[in-house]
Amino acid sequence: MVSRLNFLSLGSLFLLLIMKPTLIIGGGIVGLFSAYFLNKEGIEVTVIDRTDLRENCSTGNAGMIVPSHIIPLAAPGMISKGISWMFSSKSPFYIHPRLDMKLAKWCFLFFRAANETQVKKAIPFLKNLSLLSKALYLDFKVEHPEAALALQEKGLMMAYQTESVEKEEIEFAHLARKYGLEADILSPADIRKVEPNLELKARGAVLFPGDAHLDPGALYGFLKKHLAEKGVKFLTNSQVLDFEKSNSKVQAVITDQGKIETDKILLCGGSWSGELAEMLGFSLPMMGGKGYSFLQENNPEIKQATILTEQKVAVSPYGGTIRFGGTMEIAGTDQTINKNRVKGIFESINRYYPDFKAKFPEESKIWKGLRPCSPDGLPYIGFAPGHENVLVGSGHSMMGISLAPATGKILAELHLQKDTSIEIQGFEVGRYS
Repeated sequence: MVSRLNFLSLGSLFLLLIMKPTLIIGGGIVGLFSAYFLNKEGIEVTVIDRTDLRENCSTGNAGMIVPSHIIPLAAPGMISKGISWMFSSKSPFYIHPRLDMKLAKWCFLFFRAANETQVKKAIPFLKNLSLLSKALYLDFKVEHPEAALALQEKGLMMAYQTESVEKEEIEFAHLARKYGLEADILSPADIRKVEPNLELKARGAVLFPGDAHLDPGALYGFLKKHLAEKGVKFLTNSQVLDFEKSNSKVQAVITDQGKIETDKILLCGGSWSGELAEMLGFSLPMMGGKGYSFLQENNPEIKQATILTEQKVAVSPYGGTIRFGGTMEIAGTDQTINKNRVKGIFESINRYYPDFKAKFPEESKIWKGLRPCSPDGLPYIGFAPGHENVLVGSGHSMMGISLAPATGKILAELHLQKDTSIEIQGFEVGRYS
C-alpha cells in the first residue's frame, strides 16, 4: 500500500512533469539572477534573449553595489542640472531632443516625479532593496567561492571639487545617516590616506563604507555558465514577436524561432521592456539611458572605487586594471557610439587624477550599454496589471548590478506565491497603467 507521503510525492512529481517551463524574457543580470533563484527552487526555466548574450548592459558597467544610492534618478536637482547639461555634448546627463511621443511622455512623467515628496516616498523602498541585494551578494560569494568576481567591500567614495557640490554631498551624507547608513566625511588629508599612490584633486569626499564593487563581466559570465550546468535553457538571438493569451493568462510566447508554451513569464527585457509590455496590453514607460565605459591600465594604481561627482564618472579599480564609466544619454534604444560622450569621461580622469596615465580608448574598446530607466527612477517589480502569470523585473536605471539579486529573489518568491523578503509597494508595475 502506498503511504500518503509517497502519494503526495508522486503527485508532486506528476505535476512537475506536466508543467510547462517558466520563460524569462531578457538575459541581462536581472534575468539571470531571477533564473538563479527559480532554479534553486527546482523550477524549470528557459531564458529568451534577442542577442547572443555575449555583451549587454550587464557586462561593462561600473559593477557597483550601492546601498548608499537611496535617491532615485528623478530628483529635484536633476531638472535644473539637466537643462544646463543639455547644451554640452560631453555632459553627464543628456536628453537628445527629437519628435517622439514616447520620449515626450517619459519626460513629462520624469518632471512630475522629480519632487521632494516623491523622493521621500522612494527612499525606504530603494534602501531596503539595496540592503537585501548586498546581503544576497555576500551569501553568493560564500556559496560560490569559485566565482572570480573581484568583489571588493571597500566602500564607495564620492569626491567633489566645487563648493556647491560639496554642500550637496555633505547634506546627502547627513540624510544617509538619518536612514541608518554609514557615511564618513573626508578632508583632503583623509583622501590622501585612502589614495596613497597619486593625487586626487578634490575639496573633500564622502565615503560610504557599506558599498562595494565587483567585475560585472566576471559575474555575468559565471552566472551564465552556472545556470547552463544546472539545466537552465537559453534561447539566444530570438526575437519576441507576440504573445498568445487567454483571458488574463499568457499561454505562449511567439518568437521568430517558433511558439513556446509556458505557465509563467518573467519580463526582464531591460530597455526593451516597454515594447514588450505594449504587446501585452499594459503601459510600462521606459527609456534607454546610454552609458559608456572603458578599461585602462591602472597606473599609478588607484585603490578606491570612486564617483567623480561633478562629472558623474564612476571609477572601479581591479588591481592592475581600472574601469572608467559614465554619462546618461536618454537615447531610446539607439546603440551608436557618441565619441563626445566618451571624451567627457576621458577628460574627467586627469581633471581629478592629474598623475594618472590615461590613454583615449580605440572605438573597439569602448563599451556602451542601455540602462532601462523608468520615469520616477524606481524599478518595476511584481505582477503585471491584468495578468495572472506575468511578472516584471525591469527599470533599474544605473543600478541593475546593484539591485539584481534582490529583484531576482523577490520575483522567485512571487512566482512561488511566498511572502516577499521586503515590502515592494513602491515598485508597483502598474503605476502608470
